[in-house]
Amino acid sequence: MAAPLTPNAQAYGMLSERTRRRMSDRLRQHGINDERVLSAMHEVPRHLFVDQALATRAYDDVSLPIGHGQTISQPLTVARMTELLIQGRQPGKILEVGTGCGYQTAVLLKTGAEVYSIERLGAILDQARRNLRAAKLVHARLVHGDGNVGLPEAAPFDGIIITAAARALPAPLVDQLADGGRMVLPLGEAEQHLWLLEKTAQGLQKTRLDPVKFVPLLNGRS
Repeated sequence: MAAPLTPNAQAYGMLSERTRRRMSDRLRQHGINDERVLSAMHEVPRHLFVDQALATRAYDDVSLPIGHGQTISQPLTVARMTELLIQGRQPGKILEVGTGCGYQTAVLLKTGAEVYSIERLGAILDQARRNLRAAKLVHARLVHGDGNVGLPEAAPFDGIIITAAARALPAPLVDQLADGGRMVLPLGEAEQHLWLLEKTAQGLQKTRLDPVKFVPLLNGRS
């Protein structure tokens, strides 16, 4: 559970314009060029989504622990996956599988997406709710459930983003993807890669991208 921020940590966040700008500049240098994504990454206060003791590292390009064996992805990974999902189109309705601390959720909201997010760990989901309230981003639909089965009652989705590594492509999520929709996810176990899937009239087009390292996508909820 993220500890409440002390006045010093709050001041760090409020006075971190230069730090956030450096993060945005790094993202641009690494090939992120969608201005909506860059703006969202700059505007979301990442220090609110990490433990107080790690607040001074919040804008570094590193993943950080958030408890319960989970992590917040490094900013470049968040930006890359967001850009792949929405580049060249309106974000539309997005399903996020793996809410985590809520940071990816917040970035998606800032791009203008309508966000549904599902998390299997109840304690982590409670933490995400608190973090999103602190960031004044409360419009996502957060659900405690099994991400492998998605949210059929809210489908179809214009985009699906999975923030944990699946061993194989979850068929229910493919079914919940709208025609013309995109899915971005890590696939693999010891060796993982980011994949972009696009649902076209000719079928599901699959593109393997960067090597990555994510926690595994597990079944059930707790």
